[in-house]
Amino acid sequence: MASLNDIRSTFLDYFATHGHEIVDSSPLVPRNDPTLMFTNAGMVQFKNVFTGIEHRDYSRAATSQKCVRAGGKHNDLDNVGYTARHHTFFEMLGNFSFGDYFKDQAIPYAWDLITKEFGIDRDRLLVTIYHTDDEAAEIWKKYAGLSDDRIIRIPTADNFWSMGATGPCGPCTEIFYDHGEHIPGGPPGSPDEDGDRFIEIWNLVFMQFEQFEDGHREDLPKPSIDTGMGLERIGALLQGKHDNYDTDLMRTLIEAAAHATSTDPDGPGKVHHRVIADHLRSTSFLIADGVMPSNEGRGYVLRRIMRRAMRHAHLLGAQEPVMHRLVGALVAQMGSHFTELGRARALIEETLRLEETRFQQTLDRGLRLLDEELEKLPEGAPLPGGAAFKLYDTYGFPLDLTQDALREKGRQVDTGGFDAAMAEQKAQARAAWAGSGETADAAIWFDLAEEHGPTEFLGYDTENAEGQILALIRDGARVEAAKTGEVVQIVLNQTPFYGEAGGQVGDTGWLRCEGGAARITDTRKSAGVFIHFAEVTEGRIARGAPAELEVDHERRRAIRANHSATHLLHEALRRHLGEHVAQRGSLNAAERLRFDFSHAKALTPQEIRQVEEEVNAFIRQNSPVETRIMTPDAARDLGAQALFGEKYGDEVRVVSMGTQTNSGKGLDGETYSIELCGGTHVRRTGDIGVFALLGDAASSAGVRRIEALTGEAAFRYLAAQDHRMSETALALKAQPEEVPDRVKVLLGERRALQNEVAQLRRELAMAGGAGDGAGPAARDVAGVPFLATVLNGVEGRDLPALIDEHKARLGSGAILLIADTGAKAAVAAGVTDDLTSRVSAVDMVRAATPALGGKGGGGRPDMAQGGGPDAGGAQAAIAAVETLIAAQD
Repeated sequence: MASLNDIRSTFLDYFATHGHEIVDSSPLVPRNDPTLMFTNAGMVQFKNVFTGIEHRDYSRAATSQKCVRAGGKHNDLDNVGYTARHHTFFEMLGNFSFGDYFKDQAIPYAWDLITKEFGIDRDRLLVTIYHTDDEAAEIWKKYAGLSDDRIIRIPTADNFWSMGATGPCGPCTEIFYDHGEHIPGGPPGSPDEDGDRFIEIWNLVFMQFEQFEDGHREDLPKPSIDTGMGLERIGALLQGKHDNYDTDLMRTLIEAAAHATSTDPDGPGKVHHRVIADHLRSTSFLIADGVMPSNEGRGYVLRRIMRRAMRHAHLLGAQEPVMHRLVGALVAQMGSHFTELGRARALIEETLRLEETRFQQTLDRGLRLLDEELEKLPEGAPLPGGAAFKLYDTYGFPLDLTQDALREKGRQVDTGGFDAAMAEQKAQARAAWAGSGETADAAIWFDLAEEHGPTEFLGYDTENAEGQILALIRDGARVEAAKTGEVVQIVLNQTPFYGEAGGQVGDTGWLRCEGGAARITDTRKSAGVFIHFAEVTEGRIARGAPAELEVDHERRRAIRANHSATHLLHEALRRHLGEHVAQRGSLNAAERLRFDFSHAKALTPQEIRQVEEEVNAFIRQNSPVETRIMTPDAARDLGAQALFGEKYGDEVRVVSMGTQTNSGKGLDGETYSIELCGGTHVRRTGDIGVFALLGDAASSAGVRRIEALTGEAAFRYLAAQDHRMSETALALKAQPEEVPDRVKVLLGERRALQNEVAQLRRELAMAGGAGDGAGPAARDVAGVPFLATVLNGVEGRDLPALIDEHKARLGSGAILLIADTGAKAAVAAGVTDDLTSRVSAVDMVRAATPALGGKGGGGRPDMAQGGGPDAGGAQAAIAAVETLIAAQD
């Protein structure tokens, strides 16, 4: 039986032998389409190629694209686990032609692959076409020998694909497999088409038209091909299964989940195992591509998927985190093709473990609340939207998780009420999420890249250079020239200005040419083009003019120091906190650096000190900072750290710094830090100057943030700290090095004085303020010795101890003490053990507090406390208690 790994390899090898470039799967976070939350089809990474904005050095390609459908309009989350073919994560096998071959080759490629390479019985295959696509029908007849009754014409949009309201579009042909008469369902286009007898296995899209706003279509000059075949679906067919979850890959993950939970994979918890197996794939791949659980955007969807799987593990009886223990099985199954899984394994495991640990507490509380709400409702009534919102807002339960829990109880949620309660939060989330694709005017940068090629960056070696102005952009349109006061974007053939990327901010500086000058306020990149944001400060600058370029040297120097320090910091954190530490974001600006990294808890003072000392040790080492260009695989073999989610080209820049002995790491076994990085760096670590770590704080769930200073900024900070220490030493009349011990002595003396004052207050209170050692006298109330007094200069916390002392002095009696602390009053009552059957201290306090403007109070029969805002009612309070005691006679 061919495994899913074998089927993937067969598909890619087949198209490689037919001249197709085998292109790696793009990340799940699309870079070229801000309208998509996740990559959900194989053509996403080729969208700009199909539209003509981008060109590549091949005209036919094949991929196995990882896809996620769990958010937005492409959302299969609710059905996963309950059906045979729904997944949140799946692989889409596809072959593509960019103006190369068309229907007459695409159809034979597909037919030969599935009937010859895969060996599928051709008599069980039928196809659909768009009802007017006679060309496709003729090819199916002539090449595949299909009769008319096995070529079904579909007149609906099901067999006509379009990229949007306008743009490339065209008919489709879909290939179906007939599982036989014993399976319910009819052929596509029939009333029973939703049955499981006829299953679509491959869709071929023929992009041959361009759709215009007025509705008419014109033939594309270079028609193209886009196909998609789900690996899980074709795998089930080739393995003789009718359920995707019975394939070898999914079965392995299901059995791993069953083993981890000590349950039967095919027993009553079957659905739970299927959900866990599917969600393990989507969560692991999303984390490997740089998504982290959060409360908005992609991170929110990831958290929903994770929590849904974790709830199903909980239903299987799991008492401890389970998901992280299954990552090894996933890496063993898919890591050979998707190597990012292995590289990110430690981060995936740590993220899952941390999230599940937190969610178990949330789940217990949330399910209790859900049960409480259901008990208030009539049998079968839907859960009110407000209650569902409370679950979300208070306990972090997404709506679909609540619906999933209610499904097993035969109930629903009032989604209208929930939507009303959630409206504001959703609006905020939509505003916060703007996608990660390029800007809307990306086409202009692609056009410039096509015309002139990418901008050549000279800034690794120089901060002064000459260049030619290739284009001026103002308000999204090209202009020939710009004059004083105008703000434009400038593109040059080469530049020393660094474009913002990898956490390093863009350079600023000056551009000068004959007849004019401009101040560069920022530099960014798009489609390989460096975009210089500029304000013309004098004269006129024009397209085609040569220009002198000068980076702001001091600012660049500070940025370089911060960026290089970030690399040293990253490695120091890994060594002192663990291998799970991975960069989750950074800012390398002129005035400071910020570094976000995966870690579950705050750093201890000792860890902060150790990390800071280690970074400074390698700065003082003053070792050279070396860069090399190599392939990504070669760089990773050396141990180079890469930022998960970043897309690297055929060659990468590897930055190494620091020397140590016997580490077994790096080019020579002695390199301290090795990272893939395109930023600018110091020439020697000593150029950083000094590193001052300001502290760490939480950035998001499972992510910590460190802020630090280097160079002159660090020196000024440390000098200010030293000045404050000198002032403190002067005030203490001590040397700076003596300040800690002196402060400890002073604190000890302060505590001793506080204790002495407290003791004196108690003695004075016991003496009734007379100072002669004689305490206040008790009077007889209905046969009970009753001592009551109002005390000044005594805190409420001192009253219990005074009560005990009065009890000891009296031997038998009831005591009421009221402390006048200013505007408020504290009251305490005590009763000796022999009298608690007659008088309760709790009743005494509750009788006293109304006169003090308070109410209630509590404690034990022998000791109770309370208070109120009105100390002026103290005598009335004493009288009320006296009346209470008298009434007990």
